Amino acid sequence: MLGTVRSARMTLSKSEDKVADFVLSEPDVVVQASIQSLAKSCGVSEPTVVRFCKAIGCNGYHDFKMKLARSQASQEKYFFRDVASDDSSKVLSEKLIDSAIASMQDVRNQLDHRAVDHAIDLYCEAERAEFYGSGGSAVVAEDAQLKFFRLGKPAISYADPHIQLASAALLDKHSLAIAISYTGRNKDMLDAVALAKQAGAPVVTVTCTGSPLASMGGVNLNVDIAEDSDVFSPLKSRLAQMMVLDILAVGVALRGGDQMMEQLSNATLAIADKFV
Repeated sequence: MLGTVRSARMTLSKSEDKVADFVLSEPDVVVQASIQSLAKSCGVSEPTVVRFCKAIGCNGYHDFKMKLARSQASQEKYFFRDVASDDSSKVLSEKLIDSAIASMQDVRNQLDHRAVDHAIDLYCEAERAEFYGSGGSAVVAEDAQLKFFRLGKPAISYADPHIQLASAALLDKHSLAIAISYTGRNKDMLDAVALAKQAGAPVVTVTCTGSPLASMGGVNLNVDIAEDSDVFSPLKSRLAQMMVLDILAVGVALRGGDQMMEQLSNATLAIADKFV
């Protein structure tokens, strides 16, 4: 929930941003606070608190408090503590695995399932798909290609920004562009998505809520993960992106019925003799 608040800050009004500041600094206090006391602590009106709750996807203050309480309870169990130079391999592994578990819980609790259904529809309607990613997200895009090309239509990933731009300009309404970015602020990615839309191609984005990339795509599969930038490996966001794309791939496969299952089986049989 705190990751959702951070991601939404760029879309909040100045008064709503005051509420976000207090929530991020004192989440345990907010869980116990009435709407009146929270409004007073933030120096805003009660309707502003309600608008803040709705701006981050909650139905109202009660719904927000319930989700925040669940999020805090999960954090107590799976809180990701920064790794330290004197950590043993056991402690290090526990920290990273607990962090990964927490990120998967965040995906489960926050994912917009109506957007997933819409993305499945778009993929099923498209004749081919292209995946764009850079940096850590380039690995995710390549992983997606390995999943989706087995589903019966051309699928390819591009990491080079120049190729992304050129390829996006050649798309059409029968194609689908899927853009993947943790921050949603990569300028090359934004330019590629703009070209894809100009060419008439529908766009699915996999990024955080409220980011510039999310606002450009026709459908956003939200990945609202609070990545710790002080940690060397951006583990959580990559896992979350891959999970969301796995959900999309399996959804497409199930939508395809027996014919899709036969295609997947044929792909598996084609390489069956390559193993000992």
